[in-house]
Amino acid sequence: MDLALAIPLFMLETAWLVLDWTYGYGLEVWAAQGDRARIDAAGLAHIERVRTLLIAVLVPAALAGVFRARWTVIAHLLVALLAGGALAAAQQEWDHSHSPAPGCVRYSANC
Repeated sequence: MDLALAIPLFMLETAWLVLDWTYGYGLEVWAAQGDRARIDAAGLAHIERVRTLLIAVLVPAALAGVFRARWTVIAHLLVALLAGGALAAAQQEWDHSHSPAPGCVRYSANC
């Protein structure tokens, strides 16, 4: 029973992460047509959705651990690692695109 629940949940959560990255974020950036404010808003919304997925995956993993459903725990932890990596990549991309130019003093008029 445990494996029968773990496999579909793993596939569903992974598919949600991939589809959100492709359609939720990718198409919104494409539709922004270079509008920096819309691209930033799409990036922040995507980071928040991935953070929500990470929490939504860890809660059932903890519950499955309590009920000793090891395959479900393993499947959820694999998706949590995937979501954590995606979240780290998205936040690193955000930080890189919003960092000041090298040698730039933050509050000067030329930055």
